[in-house]
Amino acid sequence: MDAALGLPVLVGLIAVALLFDFLNGLHDAANSIATIVSTRVLRPQFAVVWAAFFNFVAFMVFGLHVAQTIGTGIIDPSIVDAQVIFAALVGAIVWNLVTWALGIPSSSSHALIGGLIGGGMAKAGISAAVWSGLTKTVLAIVLSPLVGFLLAMMLVAIVSWASVRSTPFAVDRAFRILQFASASLYSLGHGGNDAQKTMGIIAVLLYSQGHLGSEFSVPFWVVLSCQAAMALGTLMGGWRIVRTMGLRITKLTPMQGFCAETGGAVTLFMATFLGVPVSTTHTITGAIVGVGAARRVSAVRWNVASSIVYAWVITIPASAIVAALTWWAVKIFVR
Repeated sequence: MDAALGLPVLVGLIAVALLFDFLNGLHDAANSIATIVSTRVLRPQFAVVWAAFFNFVAFMVFGLHVAQTIGTGIIDPSIVDAQVIFAALVGAIVWNLVTWALGIPSSSSHALIGGLIGGGMAKAGISAAVWSGLTKTVLAIVLSPLVGFLLAMMLVAIVSWASVRSTPFAVDRAFRILQFASASLYSLGHGGNDAQKTMGIIAVLLYSQGHLGSEFSVPFWVVLSCQAAMALGTLMGGWRIVRTMGLRITKLTPMQGFCAETGGAVTLFMATFLGVPVSTTHTITGAIVGVGAARRVSAVRWNVASSIVYAWVITIPASAIVAALTWWAVKIFVR
């Protein structure tokens, strides 16, 4: 471990990490509210308050397995120092801001993982990576949208069969109410998985500076700070990405919105309990595509879906490059 940082530098880095968490909530607010807004069950201003509340209380439901993976399972914690953490956060924040400005729902989670990889490898080369954790994360990139897609399709089939004798008006009214429950569960899953990534970053920084003793752990004040920062970001969520997620991929009814959110929530709950840092963006997008494809394949605007996939593919490399350049810039200019 490197020499201990001065208190102002340590506090500054924690503030940058919380800024990332805030931007994560802002960038990913669409994941929590896109379907409930696009089906006109809630207005955007009420939907973000609803989602922010469930994002905040998520720490009461889940353990801290994802934080453990981020803190110790992506890059070797023994090579982590202030420069690596700063470079990782800059890489993630820059990519988040670029994709948010363009209205592209890329993954904040994978931007952070790319930032960690870029900063860690700039310092220590290929040996910085913890390949077991990285393999688990890469598998999640592929599996989380696929699981969300399949679960949402199955739910559409089950719900359609169960409500075959009901009138369209009765189905619509029932699922407008049920969407409150499914949106709550999805927001809970989002807060549980995504906020833990920043917890892991702050905790590994504290660990690298000797503030946690010999055992890696996540202090409770870090848990509360991260949940609050994410909830505040969600509260100020951007409409651009909501529009892409909820309106441009496919047109949703309340029943389909319920199926998409429930399929996504089940996926997130499983991943969070297993300690896998999945992308909430990938998960809900896969679920939305699933409910659209269950109606008919042409109901999905595949050109929009494919442009989102391209953004996913380049997120980790792009944020890793920004982080590596930041690490070298700091090394050159801060002597």
